[in-house]
Amino acid sequence: MIEQTRVRFDSGGTACVGYLYRSAGAGTLRPCVVLAAGFAGTQDTPSIQATARAFAAADLAALTFDYRNFGESEGIPRQVIEIKRQHDDIRAAVRFARGLAGIDPERVALWGTSLGGGHVIAVAADDPRIAAVVAQVPFNGFPAKVEGRSAAATGRLLLVALEDALRGWLGRPPRYIPAVGATGETAVMATREARQAIEGMQSSHWRNEVAPRALLEMMRYKPGEKARRVAIPVLVCIAENDRETPPELAREIADAAPRGEFKSYPVAHFDFYRPEVRKMAIADQIAFLRRHLRLDVRTTGEEGRVSTGPPGTHERS
Repeated sequence: MIEQTRVRFDSGGTACVGYLYRSAGAGTLRPCVVLAAGFAGTQDTPSIQATARAFAAADLAALTFDYRNFGESEGIPRQVIEIKRQHDDIRAAVRFARGLAGIDPERVALWGTSLGGGHVIAVAADDPRIAAVVAQVPFNGFPAKVEGRSAAATGRLLLVALEDALRGWLGRPPRYIPAVGATGETAVMATREARQAIEGMQSSHWRNEVAPRALLEMMRYKPGEKARRVAIPVLVCIAENDRETPPELAREIADAAPRGEFKSYPVAHFDFYRPEVRKMAIADQIAFLRRHLRLDVRTTGEEGRVSTGPPGTHERS
């Protein structure tokens, strides 16, 4: 049985909401994996929930959370990504996890996907107490050319990002655009694979809109430059056909980390959120975490069994 408990923790004066997943009746002290979502992602998307449940079924506690300005967490304006603030939110989640009863504070690991996969490398570089890191299709800078996007489309996206940044400097509401759009649409991700990934997604809090000012900050963001300082075990999961976070850039993280290793899969970026690919990746990730978190347990099915009580009935303040 998997217990799911709604929790709250403070991040620099902003309340973040998360969910703690753990198997009932497990040992008194167990490791915990803090999960960081991707670009404009929320913790209630099926892939994040399934990953957390899989970790909990393997006797790893799992803590998901929403970044400030997203999902159930506080913060305004909404749908605005600030890289430094998201790093702060991950650090706050780690501090919260380390203080939980039944959690071994020296066996807290980080897991991140896409933009979150880059974030966990940057955060781990400054926290030697982190026990291990899993970076799934991690962002490590934009490619020189985005496949499927013309120079004109790139120019339009840049202009919208500049307009939105100016609105932010002037204290005006954001100029939102879709996070995922159709080919040719002014959206952050405009590929067929991205559209397919969200068509069947059921989520109460994920919104297909974002303030594009974040793209200007991401143009200068290269988490792999900090990978040399991450002395703990690092697993990088790479999609060989990735058009969003190219495999050669993701591989740089594994090569730079002193104890880095990688797993490569013959799929595209958004395939990692499909159940059949996710199961393969999670199996590899659990094996990695069991090895480095000194956990000798038998894993169960991917989804586990979730308690039937409504989430949020055991909110921690």
